Amino acid sequence: MNWNKAKEDAEMQIERASFSTLFLAAIFTGMMATTPAAAGSAPAVTGKVTLQGLPMKAKPINMSSEPGCAKLYSTPPTTEDVEVGPGGGIKNVVVYVSAGAPEQSGPPAQPISVEQKGCRFTPHIVVMQANQELRVVNEDATTHNIHPLPSVNREWNKAQPPGTPPIEETFAREEFISVKCNIHSWMHSYFVVLKTPYYSVSDENGTFKFENLPPGKYTVTAWHEVYGKQTQEVTVSGDEMQPLSFVFKAK
Repeated sequence: MNWNKAKEDAEMQIERASFSTLFLAAIFTGMMATTPAAAGSAPAVTGKVTLQGLPMKAKPINMSSEPGCAKLYSTPPTTEDVEVGPGGGIKNVVVYVSAGAPEQSGPPAQPISVEQKGCRFTPHIVVMQANQELRVVNEDATTHNIHPLPSVNREWNKAQPPGTPPIEETFAREEFISVKCNIHSWMHSYFVVLKTPYYSVSDENGTFKFENLPPGKYTVTAWHEVYGKQTQEVTVSGDEMQPLSFVFKAK
């Protein structure tokens, strides 16, 4: 047997195996560096909206003109335009990315629903994306009317007797739209039409959260129907984000 030749063949096989291992490791490293997961999943954008000063007092709603509505309540319900929790958190503030967000291919297929229930619009603040289907349902035993008052979208005004099918509509442009019922003067709401899916409505503690915002620089806006708008410039990265804080002054 030629031992020298056998030794050379063995060394060559070891070199080939080492090269293959290094080559595969390089490919794997490159894949990890370019996949979305390796780029780092962005943290959730969270925060709180608070009020500085004394809040407006909620007013009792007089439903005596519609006995069918009044009998639904043991004590009169109160207005929802300003709701502030014990810690000063403001409810129903829309917090959204107003600049810098990626373009969207189209509206979500899932419709947004609003109910006329207890002779009120529920929820009070209804957020949807442009061209997303809105469905309005009457859950009461009385006839209602829904009348959005837009400036840049198409205005419509429709009655909805009990038991009738949902009203289905869309809004094409971004806008904050006041909504009323022409039959019951106390019924009031807002339709908020946005171009972005990155938004949240603050809860009873004033807290908000939205996720899956890609890394980048953005303008985040907080809107309230009474206190107006505030904006902040934020940077989203793979690192943990500090919670945002919006503070509105009482009127």
